[in-house]
Amino acid sequence: MTVKRQKGADRSSERSAETRAGTNHFEHALVLETARVTEGAALAASRFMGMGDKNAVDGAGTEAMRELLNSLDIRGTVVIGEGEMDEAPMLYIGEQVGSGQYEVDIAVDPVEGTVVTAKGLPNGLAVIALSERGGLMHAPDCYMDKLVVPPPAAGKVNLDWPVEANLNVLAQSLERDVDDLMITILDRERHADLIRQVRATGARVKLIGDGDVVASLQVGVRGTGVHALMGSGGAPEGVLSAAAMKCLGAEIQGRFIAEDDAMRERFASMGVDEKRVYRTNDLAPGSQMVFSATGITYGELLSGVRRFGGGARTHTLVMGYATRVVRFIDSVHLEDDGARVTVRI
Repeated sequence: MTVKRQKGADRSSERSAETRAGTNHFEHALVLETARVTEGAALAASRFMGMGDKNAVDGAGTEAMRELLNSLDIRGTVVIGEGEMDEAPMLYIGEQVGSGQYEVDIAVDPVEGTVVTAKGLPNGLAVIALSERGGLMHAPDCYMDKLVVPPPAAGKVNLDWPVEANLNVLAQSLERDVDDLMITILDRERHADLIRQVRATGARVKLIGDGDVVASLQVGVRGTGVHALMGSGGAPEGVLSAAAMKCLGAEIQGRFIAEDDAMRERFASMGVDEKRVYRTNDLAPGSQMVFSATGITYGELLSGVRRFGGGARTHTLVMGYATRVVRFIDSVHLEDDGARVTVRI
């Protein structure tokens, strides 16, 4: 039997196939390699976990991440990094890494949570995002007021609304009561009024010491028991979170905060509007996006580096936006010659 297909459907399918092939090429080539980068940074930083030296933690993670980025088939530019050229010896903003074919912009945080990692506390991460050129916003190093919500509430909330209004919409989107919600907020004095407002609605608050990228991830992935992130944190971390939320179908909204006239001048030079609410696609506009995070210390979402004789085990979340694949990778690394391991689940 011969099946006839409509010409319009054929052309549509051909266009879709061409789009998928062209868009996915960058991600297919680099998504697993990007996971290798965060794994390497996490392994290096974990050597100093619990030793009380945050600079040693950050230095080890940064050096390992830079070395691995230089091994990739990319021509990359760091747009979110360890600081300006005169502030950071490596992975500074504007640094060129790699010598391959794929032209990418890169946002990095080799160790998100240097203090928590140095103290051996939960949720230290190695984090990176890659996009095509122009796909990640070059954000100033300042604070950003943030609202992060899971996929069911994406497009339904607004950072300009009162706290109670957003929590009501969030509860409706998740088909639960407001007092079932758990809201993550950085434990800072500046958030005292926000915490009071959230609790006044009946919602509960989870206070964290550091790490709002991992807190955003916990919002974007169901089953963590966290339903939103609110409050101000670092703007560079907001861009990293936006890359992750884009891959997960969740949403971040942010407003840049200028603390003085010098920062306002910097905003003007960078085209940043402190009154504007920036959304996920404003912070991470790329059509191709790879995000990877590897746990350094134990967390609710990602297990930390677990060392054994001659090697270590890592746990990584890596995602591609165009490829629409989210991977949790549990890896065993045999670091010493002759090392052996009994693999357990």
